[in-house]
Amino acid sequence: LVTICQERGLSVCHTTIMRWIHQYAVEFKKRLEKFLKPSNDSYRVDETYIKIKWKVHYLYRAVDSEGNTLDWMLSETRDKPAAEKFFRQTLANSHCSIPRVIGVDKNAAYPPAFEAIQNQRLIPIETELRQVKYLNNIVEQDHRFSKRRIVWSQWFQRFATAESTIAGYESMHMIRKGQIEGIGRKDALSQKIFI
Repeated sequence: LVTICQERGLSVCHTTIMRWIHQYAVEFKKRLEKFLKPSNDSYRVDETYIKIKWKVHYLYRAVDSEGNTLDWMLSETRDKPAAEKFFRQTLANSHCSIPRVIGVDKNAAYPPAFEAIQNQRLIPIETELRQVKYLNNIVEQDHRFSKRRIVWSQWFQRFATAESTIAGYESMHMIRKGQIEGIGRKDALSQKIFI
């Protein structure tokens, strides 16, 4: 991007672009939410690891059965409170419909977290939790796009900057997947105008 700016006569340092991302990516995520298409009622939830200052952290991600991103959350731990917080955060989104089924992997933190949000009546008692590994192939494959960009950025040095940068990556990924009302998956011009 620095090279592109230089070709157009602008003198921009790479740290300036990094500061723009840290400041505006979170705001972009907030503004994006009201334009998202509604999800379906079949969720897939999984977590993947990322390194921040050479320490392992966990990126929780949820998609629906069509592969549309529902939400994501960065956490220092991979336990019941983190899973419960992620379920709450995902269910709070206006574009997320009430789940009929939630597919997760064999992580032992998911059943107690699911039971906790069910007891608090955040989801109906009929909602089913499925711990079947192959059902999560959709979200496992979707991790690739985020992980690739994270590796290209040579990991992260601080939790806050990791959160804001990932918010930018995930928001752009949602737009490219065609999750915006009235904008198709391969309609690059409309996506650019929307941004």
